[in-house]
Amino acid sequence: MAKKPAPPPGLPESIVADPAGLQECLAHLAGCSHIAFDTEFVGEQTYRPDLCLVQVATAERLFIIDPLSCGPLAEFWELLADPSRVAIVHAGREEMRMCHFGIGRTPAHVFDVQIAAGLVGYTYPIGYSGLVAELLGVRLSKGETLTDWRRRPLTPAQEKYAFDDVRYLVPIWKRLHDRLRRLNREDWAAEEFAAFVRRSIGEDAAVERWRKIKGIGGLDAKGLAVARELYRWRDSRAAQGNRPPRSVLRDELLGDLARRPPTKLDDLLSFRGLAKTDAPHVLDAIRRAKALPPADWPEPEERENDAPHVALLSNLLSVVLGEWCARNRIAQSLVATASDLKRLVRARQPGATPGDASSLANGWRQRAILPELEAFLDGKRSLVVENPSSPHPLRLAALPTEGP
Repeated sequence: MAKKPAPPPGLPESIVADPAGLQECLAHLAGCSHIAFDTEFVGEQTYRPDLCLVQVATAERLFIIDPLSCGPLAEFWELLADPSRVAIVHAGREEMRMCHFGIGRTPAHVFDVQIAAGLVGYTYPIGYSGLVAELLGVRLSKGETLTDWRRRPLTPAQEKYAFDDVRYLVPIWKRLHDRLRRLNREDWAAEEFAAFVRRSIGEDAAVERWRKIKGIGGLDAKGLAVARELYRWRDSRAAQGNRPPRSVLRDELLGDLARRPPTKLDDLLSFRGLAKTDAPHVLDAIRRAKALPPADWPEPEERENDAPHVALLSNLLSVVLGEWCARNRIAQSLVATASDLKRLVRARQPGATPGDASSLANGWRQRAILPELEAFLDGKRSLVVENPSSPHPLRLAALPTEGP
């Protein structure tokens, strides 16, 4: 039987467009333990996105806050940063960043419904509309996705879209929170939310974003040092001028400079697409990189050169993991990547460092999932086709131990 759509929550809606309205909104939020929020922004032409709207939902009310007319939002961000409150978001990377831009901190207690959905068996990542449809049976219109949120006044369609973006977050939170509790996965969720917040504001030391620049693959350590220094200069210059980094120095030009670093200003100016005013600073960055001792150069990323059996075992582990995730109602894509599984297999190869299993060697993954994968690699589990027509056609079976 088709799921019967749930009626939308009939909550009072308020548009906050002046300082007095903001204070009334904040007074209401100060008494709430759970605050759901979303943002609308435009970021194509600036280093930091221009915040255009903040949509807020509580169990009793809905708000659209207009930061272009109601004044600074520091008090709002401070409310979210209070550890006594839960900040509910969907795929809230930009929401974390906006709060961090505003007060230098993020919400203290975050619940991301996209992550929570993956932890209880829904597709990961699942869009907001899909999650609303799955959990509440409500179909949302996404007609204003590409609208220009800087224009005023807002149209009725824009207002409806903005309210709908938070209207269902609290009901979704309640359902997902209950499921996490029933599955005893609240600790898993807390780990995932904390890691998500760290990634959102770039505090994860393991992530070297400059390595994602196209055109630097195959560079030696010295060339990578130049690329890293140019990336750092570009990011600082973009922040100072509030410009997109690629408008300061294109990725392909950055890669070309790292591959063929000039030594003189005249040589540098022969590269197309570089502003003359920036050229001396670019040359300084190149010289700084060249002056580094070899011990401070970045390590080139190792190219995969695995034996055929490593790929074979990694693929088998993916099947084992998929079977485990299906039976335990958790999204496989949230648990581990193909690279994670390959690292686990590589750790079993001669000369490898034991335990290099990436994210699988930490937290709830290490406790709940790593033992199953290792048991398969150790020959203590077998993968059995139980019923080809079943939604769960496979089964992990324990192998009998050999007698004395």
